[in-house]
Amino acid sequence: MTGTSLLASAALLARCHDQASSPEGKAAVAAETEFTIGASARCSDGHCGKVKRLVFDPATETVTHLVIQHEHRAESGRLVPAHLAETTSGEIRLRCTLAEFDEFDHAEEREVTGAADQHVGDVGGVLGSGLAYGASGEAFARVGPAGLIDIGPMPPPRHRRTMIEDAVPLGEDQVRPGDRVHAVDGEIGRVQGFLVNPGDDRVTHVLLQEGHLWGRKEVAIPITAVTRVDIGIELNLTKDQVGNLPPAH
Repeated sequence: MTGTSLLASAALLARCHDQASSPEGKAAVAAETEFTIGASARCSDGHCGKVKRLVFDPATETVTHLVIQHEHRAESGRLVPAHLAETTSGEIRLRCTLAEFDEFDHAEEREVTGAADQHVGDVGGVLGSGLAYGASGEAFARVGPAGLIDIGPMPPPRHRRTMIEDAVPLGEDQVRPGDRVHAVDGEIGRVQGFLVNPGDDRVTHVLLQEGHLWGRKEVAIPITAVTRVDIGIELNLTKDQVGNLPPAH
């Protein structure tokens, strides 16, 4: 790292420390909304699940959606607009009903690949096209209610496969459980969530989950120290500089 970069990082660290240490800085952090992965979420008329992922717009540095997964349903979670969410006593409160929650876009996209063929028993089966086939691989076309005509060998039937991908709005990115956070000189932990400004949902800090290098319950890293988000978060700070940041709370 060049002398200029070191000076810039030191200045950034000093500003962050001064802001967080001052009464005004502490009040500002305390007033921010905390969106954490795994937090319980509740609609106005009942519990709706837990936060599974956070979706954000890197161009504006704002959280746009919370992916909330119902704990007792096999279906995918929902993309809930961030402006409908607030944090109260560690829980995400949504300004919507359970019925309205179910109307939000699904957070997963499912695609079925392969033919809709189905094997029946050990000796033969029925192809998705309505053809039958024998254990030898011969295919038969149906004639009448019970007749079959041999039409030659056919490839074995294929089974359907369901491909599941996370749904992320175009131009946006996401933070998932277990995504790693890297300082300039190596990995420092895994992301837990974001602190955001409740007025415009702009991200102010990245939160590290428990089990990171310093043992404090939460470490808050200023968003200005983030240089890249791509299957993890990269910082322009060293491990020592991150360790010297004030705790989130």
